[in-house]
Amino acid sequence: MAADLRSLDRPWLIGVVHLPALPAAPNAELDVATIRQRAVEDSLTLEKAGFSAVILENFYDAPFRRGRVDAETVAAMSVIVAAVVDALGVPVGVNVLRNDGLSALAIAAATGAGFIRVNILAGAAVTDQGLIETEADELLRRRASLGIDVAILADVDVKHATSLDTRALDIRAQDLVLRSGADAVLVTGTATGGAVDLEQLATVAESIDAPTLAASGTDVGSIQDILARSSGALVGTALKDPSTGRIDAKRSREFIEAARS
Repeated sequence: MAADLRSLDRPWLIGVVHLPALPAAPNAELDVATIRQRAVEDSLTLEKAGFSAVILENFYDAPFRRGRVDAETVAAMSVIVAAVVDALGVPVGVNVLRNDGLSALAIAAATGAGFIRVNILAGAAVTDQGLIETEADELLRRRASLGIDVAILADVDVKHATSLDTRALDIRAQDLVLRSGADAVLVTGTATGGAVDLEQLATVAESIDAPTLAASGTDVGSIQDILARSSGALVGTALKDPSTGRIDAKRSREFIEAARS
């Protein structure tokens, strides 16, 4: 069994695998077996490059469900995540977009994945899916009832959203950890691939007794600035081959080399 993410030395460098559109998504073209094989290959590329962990998300299922995703999505992701967990020796995570933490937790319970990402764990935000509100109470109770120790990575001011909570960023980050049960807090830019505000990243990191990670826009040019202010980063877009959308081995190695330099 892979190590618990929380037990790993920092920085945490988490590679993100953006899955092709899954069955029931408007742009679905590939069958689950093909997506599973690609996910395993891309995840192994990240592991071989030296990433601490890998997280898979249904990135190309847009437009996303506001609440629960379809049963087909949960079934497909379970098959895919299980194959990746079996193939890798590093922790594997799950993010079910747009904000279905309960499904992500169920997939983790069934597959042995060690952590999940929840974009809106506390409060409420206006998104392109409409208003999304926290389900932290049910998520933590469900985790306890399942008897699994799956870590929760949660965003503060997640990209492609506007929080309705107008309190200071450090106060909201503290509530994510102390009142909503986040094991780590993620800071993003305004959109996928958008750079993180370094001042905001530092503010969050200094305000909580939990890991803070940059979760968008990090690349070889910014990783040292990110690591000077945080516990690590989630990175996906910068690792892709633009012509295929797949994880590129050379880009992945260069990122790890830049992080370790």
